[in-house]
Amino acid sequence: MPVRTFKIGYASGQNRGRQASADSSASQNSGTVANLIEPFPAPLSPPLEKNTPPPNIPPSRYNMPFFNGKVKSVLSGDSLIITAPKNPNAVRTFSLAYCTAPHLKKDADEIGALESRDALRELAVGKDIQFQVLYTIPNTKREYGVVVLNDGRRLPEEMVKEGWLKLREDAGRKEDSEEALQQLDHLRLLEAKARNDDKGLWSPDLARIDVQNDLGDSQAFLETYKGKTLDAIVERILSGDRMLVRLLISPTKHILVMTLVAGIRAPTTERVNPSNNQTQPAEKHGNSSRQFVETRLLHRKVKIDVLGLSPQGQLIASVKHIQHGSIAKHLLEAGLARCTDFHSTLLGADMAPLRDAEKVAQSAKLGVFEDHVAKAVGPGGNLEAQVTRVFSADVIFVRNRAGVEKRINISSVRGPRQNEATEAPFRDEAKEYLRKKIIGKHVRLSIDGSRPAAGEYDAKEVATITYNDKNIGLLLVQEGWCSVVRHRRDDTDRAPNYDELLAAQETAKEEKKGMWSGKPAKAKQYVDASETLQKAKIQLSTLQRQKKIPAIVDYVKGGSRFTVLIPRENVKLTFVLGGIRAPKSARGEKDKGEPFGQEAHDLATKRLTQRDVEIDVHNVDKVGGFIGELYINKESFAKILVEEGYATVHAYSAEQSGNATELLAAEQRAKKARKGLWVDWDESMDIPEEEASPANGTNGHETIVPREKDYRDVLVTHIDENGKLKLQTIGQGTAKLETMMSQFKSFHLNPANSKGLEKDPKAGDFVAAKFTEDNQWYRARIRSNDRAAKQAEIVYIDYGNSEKMPWSRLRPLSQAQFSTQTLKPQAVDAVLSLLQFPTNTDYLQDAIRFLGEATEGKELVANVDYTAPEGTLYITLYDPTVSEKLTDSINTEIITEGHAMVPRKLKAWERGFGDVLKVLREREEEAIEARRSLWEYGDLRDD
Repeated sequence: MPVRTFKIGYASGQNRGRQASADSSASQNSGTVANLIEPFPAPLSPPLEKNTPPPNIPPSRYNMPFFNGKVKSVLSGDSLIITAPKNPNAVRTFSLAYCTAPHLKKDADEIGALESRDALRELAVGKDIQFQVLYTIPNTKREYGVVVLNDGRRLPEEMVKEGWLKLREDAGRKEDSEEALQQLDHLRLLEAKARNDDKGLWSPDLARIDVQNDLGDSQAFLETYKGKTLDAIVERILSGDRMLVRLLISPTKHILVMTLVAGIRAPTTERVNPSNNQTQPAEKHGNSSRQFVETRLLHRKVKIDVLGLSPQGQLIASVKHIQHGSIAKHLLEAGLARCTDFHSTLLGADMAPLRDAEKVAQSAKLGVFEDHVAKAVGPGGNLEAQVTRVFSADVIFVRNRAGVEKRINISSVRGPRQNEATEAPFRDEAKEYLRKKIIGKHVRLSIDGSRPAAGEYDAKEVATITYNDKNIGLLLVQEGWCSVVRHRRDDTDRAPNYDELLAAQETAKEEKKGMWSGKPAKAKQYVDASETLQKAKIQLSTLQRQKKIPAIVDYVKGGSRFTVLIPRENVKLTFVLGGIRAPKSARGEKDKGEPFGQEAHDLATKRLTQRDVEIDVHNVDKVGGFIGELYINKESFAKILVEEGYATVHAYSAEQSGNATELLAAEQRAKKARKGLWVDWDESMDIPEEEASPANGTNGHETIVPREKDYRDVLVTHIDENGKLKLQTIGQGTAKLETMMSQFKSFHLNPANSKGLEKDPKAGDFVAAKFTEDNQWYRARIRSNDRAAKQAEIVYIDYGNSEKMPWSRLRPLSQAQFSTQTLKPQAVDAVLSLLQFPTNTDYLQDAIRFLGEATEGKELVANVDYTAPEGTLYITLYDPTVSEKLTDSINTEIITEGHAMVPRKLKAWERGFGDVLKVLREREEEAIEARRSLWEYGDLRDD
């Protein structure tokens, strides 16, 4: 039996153009793809053995051997590249006997060349065949013969019959065998019939195809086709992620373009450096990656999703097999490519399946991931912690439940950099955005990685941070306050939503948000009002006129001394708590602090650092410090310190400040509990104060005010964060309000009345405001102004709720028919009688939620038990649909459900409620026994 040697390398032959050199290239890699994952399996017919003639072969040729092979590609309608069945590296060029086809040329294809090649491509590419060599041309060693397809069809007969091949003019001149002549006669008959039927190359409609060999104006191409799907043919595979494709723009317009497969980077293949003609070896698995793609896509029709352009102007696209989808996904699953982050924004949601495919290969340690080491998952992947400090837009400090504080870097994001001129001006704004979002909040941490200390850099942990189910890193990127870190290829310490972050960054850039705005922000400069005593005195009068000034604690100097920022005044000052004295903490390692000074300092640091607070300024001290009260979550921090035993009350200062009663009561509680400074307190050592003489005269007892009966139909229009109510009394006033609101709406619908405020609003001004939720106009009053932001905090005077809004959504309320003289504000202040709400934020929110559900949208009955001098109503609320007696009130329900307690010390007017108090205390004991809400840890009334 004769033995034939397969040729390795480029095919020879005339007029094959660049297709011959492109498609017959063979890999020099000794490996094979036989053991790789085959995503496109196809059932094969049983192969014919050598010397077993297929049907219709003349008997005299039985002794000529047949070989099994697989068609790798086609050069033209008459030539194929065939590989050995078990060795894709062994290739040979094979031409169909006696025939010729138009040729593909770089300058201009011959008419019908592509159609002829396509016909052969559809028949043979990727198919297992059998072929027989009939003759070779001397000196070229080019082989000519016949091919038998699996279904029994034969080439060149099938191609001639369809009109895609012509017989050579010299066919048969040197053939002296009768069988060959018979074969030629048969082919001539098929050719004549095809010509007669105007088939294939004989069709009068056949036209030249315009082939463009580059994109031309690449930006114009991208604008036209981005996001569209085009039909294409893969002409050449350079590597697993790079190929030459023919875009079938129209039947007569094709574009040959180098295309990068989106989302992946495959190992490089062996290539020759054109500058020095030296061979550059392939990266490991590079040739296998190319063979993988060649086996599945070379000379196949594919779908091309146009996505973008590389920096070199090459097309980036998703390349999809007609039946089996993205080739990138299959390459990744086989371990023959890696994901590349740079295409993530182009792919969008389609990047996620590629990441998943990469993980499959990593788990199985396939191909380029054969040495992959899975990332160790630390214990407690999802932790809860409190944010104690915001260091920058991408670095925070948190404290876990054990009280341990540590630094956390937000995964995969980076705040504005100091050394970047375009980013540095935004550092403070970005940090402030993050501070407002999460300072003091309990967040969830998912640790994504850690970095050991190296050189001047400390050890750090990177984590994904979520608050209220919102990803903080994503929010920062979406608002343009952080950029996304470009990780190294092997860097696994990254956010799990990394692709989403990259997409969000591109959107923020397009919308010019944050540091992408192109407008350098002016850094906020705070004037130090405590720099000198003279500066402090100048600022004092301005601050004394204001109450509950919004401020930020920038730094804690001690238990009762802080650096405070007041944004709306652009001032920074040293603030000292009035009415108390806290022990001093140590200022350095060698310094010795006073007893419990460090504990007081630590408590202040924990509760106040970078927190939003409110301050009342009373005076200044001798060195320019401002003395006053500071409130955190509406609670006096001086009282908190005293109650914890970390400060004592300075009676005279407390009297001057007006908070002596509250502070002295807190001090007594600390003494009885023997907390902090009072750990060794002996009650007998205290000199009891003489009771003040009663103002009403006799026996040292206050006069008990009898309970009033003043029932009113009401609506609860608002509940504030402390549980205080705003009521509307149903009656003539609400009827007038409805009439007025109808006129108010019509008035503001008229474009003639759309003129804004003539001058900047002031605190206390009445205005018309457009409510954010329903975009309707309501009467309101200015509570405070942020002149820098041109924003006001307003209160809706007929409903009691408030919000911040720009001045542009305000209108003057100068019309007489809408003034408060015509109809007074309908929302009045009210407090539920005989209830003391919890100070703990979580329990207080539960109470307010319960109260809201009990009152929302209902017409209720309120008994006004007492009216305070400033006009606040103390009420007992009844739901007439369920209340049958005086003790069946909403007040009682709140106590019963454990959302509030009965006050231990009663005011004079409260003591006339003996029967109601008895019921409330019984219900309170039931709630304690059942461990409801604030009593879940038992009876803590003495604590």
